[in-house]
Amino acid sequence: MNFLVIAQDLRVSGTSEGIVSRSFLAKLRMAYPNAIIDVLYLKIHTGEDELNLLPVDSINSHKISLKAPFHIKWLNRVSTRLFKVSSYDNYIHKLFSKHIAKVDYKKYNHVFVRSSGVNHETILALKNLPILKKAILNFHDPYPFFWYPGSNRKLTGTEAWRLKKVRSIVKGAKSCISPSKLLSNDLELLYESNKKLLVLPHQYDGSVFSLKAKMESHVDKKKVTISYHGSVQFGRNLDVLLDSYKELVNENAKIKANTEVCIRLKTNEFERFRSKYFNHENIVILEKTDFLTSSYEQMFESDIILILENGPEISNILVGKAPFVDTLKKPILILAPKVSELRSIVEKEKYIATYSNNVEIKEKLQNLLLDRLNSNEELSVFGNYFSDDNFKNQLEQILEN
Repeated sequence: MNFLVIAQDLRVSGTSEGIVSRSFLAKLRMAYPNAIIDVLYLKIHTGEDELNLLPVDSINSHKISLKAPFHIKWLNRVSTRLFKVSSYDNYIHKLFSKHIAKVDYKKYNHVFVRSSGVNHETILALKNLPILKKAILNFHDPYPFFWYPGSNRKLTGTEAWRLKKVRSIVKGAKSCISPSKLLSNDLELLYESNKKLLVLPHQYDGSVFSLKAKMESHVDKKKVTISYHGSVQFGRNLDVLLDSYKELVNENAKIKANTEVCIRLKTNEFERFRSKYFNHENIVILEKTDFLTSSYEQMFESDIILILENGPEISNILVGKAPFVDTLKKPILILAPKVSELRSIVEKEKYIATYSNNVEIKEKLQNLLLDRLNSNEELSVFGNYFSDDNFKNQLEQILEN
């Protein structure tokens, strides 16, 4: 069996896509240990890739600049206004296309195409290329960005042009997948696809990361720490959690004496949160850090992990951190809208609360804190959803489709 994986982000830190794409390669090797796995890596960033850790046969890497020359910028202003066509998009897609077009795709049984960010360049670059008919397109997020829940982008003629373009690519592809059931259902309708978008959830595999070992000298400040590492974009509401926790600290002496919340924010709102909770001894607000440090803190310093889904009304994506957090075998508190992907896979309601229900958030937070003060039992909030067996079964369905 020969696989080609076209990837856009394989960084060990920076975005969740790098983490899940690296893990996908590890799980693909696990499922097919004797297969040929080649990677075409079309990256738009500089950063630590540690490609030597990836269990693949070859990696052909190219750095692509998203900075367009002046004449393309000028042409783009004209084309978007008069014709509702982005000359800039077309220029960038051609930069990706020229590398993809050189691939001898006929020697591969299967071609996976993974993108990153919100612009899906690797997928859009496939238009009119013969490799498209063999491609399995992975949509990690909705495209165009107007359809992303929580987006404030307006529906313009150019966004409609982008939708028309991606529809034509989906029509010509072998198949399409996404990591979320809700997203697959939505994209089938959005792209008017006569192909069913199958689901392959995000994965996490620690073998493709240089994870830090536990430092024996570390001592926790409090007996139980609940932590959040991430951002507050796209309708994620961290304030409601912290305000509920403040109330619990004021009402419950045991929670005040034995627990704390530690937040690492990947957001430009860091200063707002630090100012708002500066004088609260049980709440620690820190700036973002790299994935290896973040993973260390969650593995060895956190007792309860917080996940914020997009909001406020719907979250049709699968958050990239879910499979990593699942491997920790710790309690998780998920804040989510009423319609969300994690609601369909979490095994017990005690681990998920609705953004708009402050009473529910406070009650479930209190119960998890008190339970953890009494027990360090390992548990799996998502059951076997992110297991190797489940990955193999879903992958086989995709390859047979």
